[in-house]
Amino acid sequence: MKFFNKKHISFLASLLLTATLVQGKEFISSAKGYNGDIKVKVDITNNEIKNIEVLEEKESSFTKDGMKSIISDIIETQSVKVDNVAGATSTSVGLKRAIDRAIKESGAKLTPRDKKVVVYNDVTTDVVVIGGGGAGLTAAIAAKDNGSNVILVEKAAILGGNTNYATGGLNAAETSVQEAKGVKDSVNIFIEDTMKGGKNTNDKNLVTKMANSSAKIVDWLMEKGADLSDLGRMGGQSVDRTHRPTGGAPVGPNVIAALSESAKKSGVDIRLSTFAESIIYDGEAVRGIVVKAPNGQKYTINSKAVVIATGGFGANSEMVVENVSSLKGFGTTNHKGATGDGIIMSKPLNVDLIHMDQIQTHPTVIPTNSVMITEAVRGNGAILVNRDGKRFVNELDTRDVVSKAELAQKGESAYLMFDETVKKSLKAIDSYDKKGYLTKGDTIADLAKKLGIPSEELEKTFSRYNESVKSGQDSEFKRQSLPTTLTVGPFYSVEVAPAVHHTMGGIKINENAEVLSNNAPINGLFAAGEVTGGIHGSNRLGGNAVVDITVFGKIAGENASNFSK
Repeated sequence: MKFFNKKHISFLASLLLTATLVQGKEFISSAKGYNGDIKVKVDITNNEIKNIEVLEEKESSFTKDGMKSIISDIIETQSVKVDNVAGATSTSVGLKRAIDRAIKESGAKLTPRDKKVVVYNDVTTDVVVIGGGGAGLTAAIAAKDNGSNVILVEKAAILGGNTNYATGGLNAAETSVQEAKGVKDSVNIFIEDTMKGGKNTNDKNLVTKMANSSAKIVDWLMEKGADLSDLGRMGGQSVDRTHRPTGGAPVGPNVIAALSESAKKSGVDIRLSTFAESIIYDGEAVRGIVVKAPNGQKYTINSKAVVIATGGFGANSEMVVENVSSLKGFGTTNHKGATGDGIIMSKPLNVDLIHMDQIQTHPTVIPTNSVMITEAVRGNGAILVNRDGKRFVNELDTRDVVSKAELAQKGESAYLMFDETVKKSLKAIDSYDKKGYLTKGDTIADLAKKLGIPSEELEKTFSRYNESVKSGQDSEFKRQSLPTTLTVGPFYSVEVAPAVHHTMGGIKINENAEVLSNNAPINGLFAAGEVTGGIHGSNRLGGNAVVDITVFGKIAGENASNFSK
């Protein structure tokens, strides 16, 4: 047998490594995303990326399409210098960084390429849906299930819109979930709560339609794969009717994941990164829309019916201030795409608008980063405390009342406080903790010291509140829902203040989700979701958005399908 010295072994190893790089090898690396590390495997052969696989990630479900888009672009261009996905920036950066690390580890010399030029031709379908949030996806699925060919266009590279950020739940009355849990509710009480919350300026016909359809939409969504098995209560509700995923997890990502999968399985033609520029209307009926493709090319989608589901205008500061000047300088909880596109593109059709000056602020938003803390935290027992260590409002009053009360405090903000029991009762709180949003104290006095507020006063506040819970009566602020005492350490707090959250105004529709002009339906044009107005009146109750967008999304899709036949 022939033996090799160290020099020979080193030379052979070098040859083997070179051969491996030429013939192909998989390189694994990771980088921090939004919710944790993203781990990828990159297959590189002959200095060319052949495949990229995500091995591990903890990102929100709605970012999956965006991650696939980035991977596709990197493989096509052989470069990590591709655009981030709007609405998933941290995920995009983390994914690209992980891939870049794997490439550098390989030592490969990539040759960048230009993207292929795609030519888009005019197409024809039965129904076209503008917007891929909760309302748009529901409408598309409903129209497809009703036997129509459907194209859905979404200007972002991911589906979900504002629904991705919905956390609290979906309000519904007389549901199978309530029945199974022994909760007594009625459609009439749901209507009364909604009308009262909206200062009785709501369109009662729309509210009645929503409430009467709420139980069926819960069953429909669960059939599509959504988890709405848990119950809670949010501000303005007199009964436990806020349906949400097991353990109180955020409702939006769960619903969007189920609807996205259902839409794809049913054969809805989903076109992402496609911006709807205008609606085609010949004076008698709508005939389709003109869109801008991802490469900037314009083309026409001819259709017999159009559903507008583009969301509200909470991220369009100019439009917000134009309608409510006092909101100048306010932050927003809305995703960047909530810019009022549907309202803008429908104006040439002389559509009726309603309640455009009714813009809701959400009272529990972190001032430094505009992250919204779900109302379910208060629903599960948290309290609001000012810089003097005192409660100052019924935490479960309507959002406008709580927002106004916060702005009247020192610093125009407050502290949302709760104990370990509340933290364990809601999965959403875990994500706040992991992201470093919460201040923690082993005791109430310890928490007060960290926040710089009087510890003695804060301890008195907790004591008074706990006595109210035990007696079942809040003599200070008449809070009705008192689910738990706050006695189990550690104790937690997060600073919150109001920010623009929901635009109650928009396109006027009737109970059939038909868009109105001079109070008469425009043939073939339907709308659903936050782009519409009238349903919530002067103030939307937490949990009423998701039921609104899905109930009227389904109605819009079904009626658009029927009109197209």
